[in-house]
Amino acid sequence: MTEPAETMNRVDATARAVIECAADAIVAFGIDRTVLLWNPAAERMFGWPASEVIGLEPPIIPEELKAEHNAVLERVRGGGQISFATRRIGKDGSMLDVRIDTSAMIGGGGEVTGWVSVCHQAGEDDMARHYMAERARVVRRLGDVVADMNAQRDLESVLDRIAASLRELTGADAGGFVLIEDGMLQLVSSSGLPARLRGRTAVLSTSLVGELMRSGKTVMMTTGDTGGFDDLIWSALPGLHTIALSLSHVGERPYGALYALYSRRNLGHVELELLELLAGHAGVALTNAMAFEEALRQRAHERAVIDGSADGIAVLDGAGLVRQWNPAAHRLTGVAADDAMGKPPPFPQPEPGAKLTHRLPGGKWLDVLCTALAGSDERVIDFRDVTAAKELEEAKDLFLATTSHELRTPITVVQGFASTLARRWDQLTDADRRSAVQTIAERAGSLGRLVEQLLLGSRAGADRLPVRNGPFDLGGLLRAAAVAFQPLSDKHMLVADIPGDLPSAYGDAMATDIIVGQLLENAFKYSPAGGRVTVRARARDGQVEVTVEDRGIGIADGDHERIFERFFQGEAGDRRRFGGIGIGLYIVRQLAVAQDGQVNAASRDGGGTVMRLVLQVAG
Repeated sequence: MTEPAETMNRVDATARAVIECAADAIVAFGIDRTVLLWNPAAERMFGWPASEVIGLEPPIIPEELKAEHNAVLERVRGGGQISFATRRIGKDGSMLDVRIDTSAMIGGGGEVTGWVSVCHQAGEDDMARHYMAERARVVRRLGDVVADMNAQRDLESVLDRIAASLRELTGADAGGFVLIEDGMLQLVSSSGLPARLRGRTAVLSTSLVGELMRSGKTVMMTTGDTGGFDDLIWSALPGLHTIALSLSHVGERPYGALYALYSRRNLGHVELELLELLAGHAGVALTNAMAFEEALRQRAHERAVIDGSADGIAVLDGAGLVRQWNPAAHRLTGVAADDAMGKPPPFPQPEPGAKLTHRLPGGKWLDVLCTALAGSDERVIDFRDVTAAKELEEAKDLFLATTSHELRTPITVVQGFASTLARRWDQLTDADRRSAVQTIAERAGSLGRLVEQLLLGSRAGADRLPVRNGPFDLGGLLRAAAVAFQPLSDKHMLVADIPGDLPSAYGDAMATDIIVGQLLENAFKYSPAGGRVTVRARARDGQVEVTVEDRGIGIADGDHERIFERFFQGEAGDRRRFGGIGIGLYIVRQLAVAQDGQVNAASRDGGGTVMRLVLQVAG
């Protein structure tokens, strides 16, 4: 039973002896591509002892040839052998021309367990063939890289592609692109260096780039033997011994420079030639990217101006059909861009240089201006909402007519009674004279209140309301108002629901008294059939809410906010029926806002109106 085991041990020992004594370098890789075996010949050829490579990815494969290495392993996965010439890196950084025979290791179950590579030092013919193949590969790769760079559209992507291509083509251990601007250098892209270094700067005049520019050349190489490496922060690359750099020009001026950094291997004239070619192509790619970004910036600026405009802007083609339709155009007309495109705008088009005013079906008024674009049959239509101006103009006309009417009535009465007293004083009894004087006083009081409203309205419009805020007794003010208004109407029952512990409010007592008085007056006025009017106050969450509730005619749908506009007073029939100049609730809102409060209106369930005033509780 022990004979087969002894035989296997002898076979294994023999195999190990053959591998250890082999003249050729033998390297075995596991299925995870890490090194499983590294014989003494491999140590002699590449310089690394087995203890430094076993269990790790092989350090001998140049970065630009890793794809080739992996492709070879995959090709022999199914069996067979591949022999190919290539290059490998020695521990001293030297490049070795080798021929490698690679085959798969097959386990007892037929599965691939790894790969074995036998490396031979290449002869002169192999080296020549490899050199020619390598030059052809580099030329093809340079073409691919240039095409890839030129396909990038934004500047940052081009710069990142340049840094990555630099290492790939020149075999550099790290590289980067520095921007030349205002006598300074800035690292704007890098590969193989810590990301934290991006954005670092250096003085141009004392840098290697400055030295290169003064030399009149486009490419140079320097080593640690000829000068220090304090240029930028390249000391972040351990073991750095050689720097190659080349200028990139944009618009016939140096725009930046490419740096190729070497710490493990040396470079020759081929790498310098590639660096110079890459720098030239990089300048072309940068020029294209900068031109594209400038076009994008210009277009984005124009788009931002159009999209951010409060005016509606439409661009029409020669047939008068919409080609551009900004967000404001959508807001003003209600027509979305998708629905507007390829159709005429939903309003008439004035002649170029002319303006017209048009009313949309929904009642909105637009001022429409047309401008022709020079050198094109396109036209730009600019339109804005002038509904408020139109309504204000109409409201002012109505205000003048209403105010004239409101003033004429008391003035006529005062004039009539005063004339009667003047002509017939002696014929009138004391009671008649007293009644006439009382009527004159009442009408004069009405005139005074009307004038006071007009004065408050003008001050509110100019933001000059006489308000002085501070703590005041809101509960007492509301109770006094209820007592004062109760005798004014025998049709209404005024109910005051004011808690005895209502906290003080923050605001102006006089302004609040005007507000409450106006709300109670409106409650009586707009409930002509009489009924209950309730004044209620409650405190919650740091605020005091006062409501005045009536059971009158209510507020039409859509008018709950409009009643607080100047000169607004519902339908024309309401003006004739109830009178007034439509400025009272405008003053109420302005006074509320001036006290850091708010006022609004709502319809009451079952008919009528609820007016709500909210003030802050005094701190």
